[in-house]
This record gives sequence, C-alpha cells and structure tokens, in this order.
Amino acid sequence: MRLRAYLLMIFVVAIWGSTFVIVKGALSDATPAAFNLIRMTMAFALLAVFYHGAWHGIRLRHIGAGAVVGFFLAAGYQFQTTGLARTTPSKSAFITGLVVVLVPLFSSIPGLRPQGARPPRWNAFAGAALAFAGIVLLTVPSAVRGPAAHSLAEGATALLPDVSTINLGDLLTLGCAVGFAFHCMALSHYSPRVAFQPLALLQIGFCAIYMALSLPLIEHPHVHWTPRLMGALAIAAALATAAAFSIQSWAQSVLPSTHIALLLTLEPVFAWITSFMFMGERMGLRPASGALLILAGIGLTELVPQPHLPTAHEA
Repeated sequence: MRLRAYLLMIFVVAIWGSTFVIVKGALSDATPAAFNLIRMTMAFALLAVFYHGAWHGIRLRHIGAGAVVGFFLAAGYQFQTTGLARTTPSKSAFITGLVVVLVPLFSSIPGLRPQGARPPRWNAFAGAALAFAGIVLLTVPSAVRGPAAHSLAEGATALLPDVSTINLGDLLTLGCAVGFAFHCMALSHYSPRVAFQPLALLQIGFCAIYMALSLPLIEHPHVHWTPRLMGALAIAAALATAAAFSIQSWAQSVLPSTHIALLLTLEPVFAWITSFMFMGERMGLRPASGALLILAGIGLTELVPQPHLPTAHEA
C-alpha cells in the first residue's frame, strides 16, 4: 500500500512538472486566462461526475469554504499561467516551488496560522533566505557582462543583480507562489472540518467562476483550437487537476505529510528535465546555481518537521 502511494505520488509530481512545458506550448494557441478557464471548467465537470455522491452532503459552510479556497487557487493559476507565457518552463517551476517555503513563513503571522499550530522554526527562515538568494540568481542577470572578472572587487560586483532586466513573467510567477501558499493555508483551515470530496468539487467550481469573472479584466481572450491545445487541456484538466487532486488526497491518508512535502520538491526537477528534453532549454552557471539554492531552501524547510505543511501544489 505504501509503495503504491509513493509511486502514484511520484507520478503526480512528474505530471505537474511536465505540464509546465505542455502548457507553455499550448499558450501559442490560447491566451493564458482563457486556457485556465477552459481547464478548470473541464476539471470541474470531471469531478462533478466522479464525486456525484458528494452533492447531497453539501452544506452552506461547505460553500463558504469552497469560495475562499477557490479564490486563492484561481489567483495562483492566473499568476502562474500568465507568467509562464513570459518566462521559461523551468524558471516558472522553480519559482512556483517557493510555495513550500512561503507556507511556513506566512505561518509566523498569528492570524494566518491554523488553530493549534506552532510558529515556524529557524529552518523556515533559513530556507527562505536560501530560496530568495536562489531566485535572484535564477531570474536576474548579473550587473557585469563580458569577460570574467580579474579582481576580487570585480568578482563581487559580478554577483550583484541587474534589476533593470527583471522579467515580468518571473514577477508574475512569484505572485503565483504567494497565491498557492495562501491556498495551502486556507486548505489547512477548512480540510479538518470539510470532507475532501465536497471541498474538491467546490474549490474547483468557484475557481472556474472567479476565472470567468476576471477574464475580461485580464486579457482579450483568444482560443485557436488545435490538436496541441486540446491535448494540453486534456492533460491539464484530467491528469494534472482532477486525477492529481484525488491521488494526493488518498496518498496523504497513507503516507506521512513530511514525505508528501519532500516528494513535491521534485516538481521543478521534472520540469527542468522535460524542458531540456523537449525544448532544449539549458541553464548557465548563474541560473543553475540559483535553482540549486532554491532546492536547498525547500529541502531545509521540509527536512525539519514544521507546524504547517502544504497539502496542494499544482502546476
């Protein structure tokens, strides 16, 4: 049973990692917010059929919980997909992975911390510092370009970021990490009091509603139906959303939450491997060092048990 849970969770993480490349390609045929709306509507339809028995048990408090959790889920997806259209798949995945660091960091605020949870420990702040240094190296080029530095001072200057070249897509993706972090925290507040099936149904349903409402405010939607787009939507809706939510929920009832969280750190690794294989994306020394620092920060945050652990991390 445990081996099956590990294998299925690795499968889910691999799917989430690979969807960065798949969605990146599909955004040539659809605008980001339009893609998200179609994806969530399809995922909701699938869950509505799969969890049809859960409709009878839905109460008013369930609707409120779904509305709150769905809002942050929609925010995370809108920032992520809009940012992905303007940056590379591997960068998007590594920045999105910061959610594992941000959740315990935000838990240091008493009003956001779940009832009965303890404040984060030292490793959460140390991991956040490592991850922040990593994100600077990953996303912002050096202030010094050209030949290698010949002095210690020039070498130190080469480490400084050139803030004038910050990529808008990277900033939007950072907003996605914040949105998903609040989504995880909202889930931690409501999941002990609401069964998974109605919460999964309602959060995906409200997510689709919020996306529909925000669509005209974000972009002029455009969809060009191609086999590539339809394949990406099928994978994103069926595998990366509906199936992944169900598998993760079951796996968390079998495996320790710390093991689940550590498996989630493999997502940006799968994203980079997929991007390298299918898009030929390569990282230079500076961004690769940043990616390793982000992974180190995530690992440091999760290797020491925390009072609050993320329960959902979508791509």
